[in-house]
Amino acid sequence: MSALPGSVGISALAVYPWEALDGICGGSPHLHLACTEAYVVVSGAGRLQTLTAQGFSEQPLKPGDVAWFTPGTIHRAVNDGDLNVLVLMQNSGLPEAGDAVLTFPPAHLGDRAAYDKARDLTGPDGVPSAERARQRRDLAVEGFLALREAAEAADPEPLAAFHASAAHLVHDLLGNWRDILAEGAAASVDATAAHLAALTSGDHTHLREASVSRMTRPEAATFGMCGYLNAYPVPKGQTW
Repeated sequence: MSALPGSVGISALAVYPWEALDGICGGSPHLHLACTEAYVVVSGAGRLQTLTAQGFSEQPLKPGDVAWFTPGTIHRAVNDGDLNVLVLMQNSGLPEAGDAVLTFPPAHLGDRAAYDKARDLTGPDGVPSAERARQRRDLAVEGFLALREAAEAADPEPLAAFHASAAHLVHDLLGNWRDILAEGAAASVDATAAHLAALTSGDHTHLREASVSRMTRPEAATFGMCGYLNAYPVPKGQTW
């Protein structure tokens, strides 16, 4: 099976319908440190709330809309009615390897152990549960609302502190991320460069290696950060 275009990752997401402490239904606010993410709205209605160094913003989401955001964008998917999106993620494999940090309050961001305890979805029986997913979401919303309040009061320090904590939390993962990048997106770029060089010299033999791949929607949904997630596997193989 060949890699997806540009070595992106794809997931089907049904945004959580659970109401949070501010009366809004939706997912867990978080950011990515090295990946741009896109929402392609499939059905339903909702909003995308974001927080960056430029401030808070909110975008409507309706079927056919595409919204995307770069690394460092704290984002929260709001479900105003059966919101379903197709998620496209840059650098396929990085989010699964930890490129996502939830906006927990500072007490849960001091070290990896405290953070992992707060984000763990397993209950006493060792099985992930909707109750734990909701508790995790609510904790992230609590932190997000505090960050938003500070930003709207023109106080940049809490957001800067969160950025620093997020970078610290993923520091030990960076070596693995470099390997994923080299095997995925970087390899895809190298393959395209090789094709262009070959075509420039009149060599079109790579066209004989054309292939077609297909994946069906994964049946089992997991408790993702933003909702019930059907994550498609990352294809391994040739990059063209």
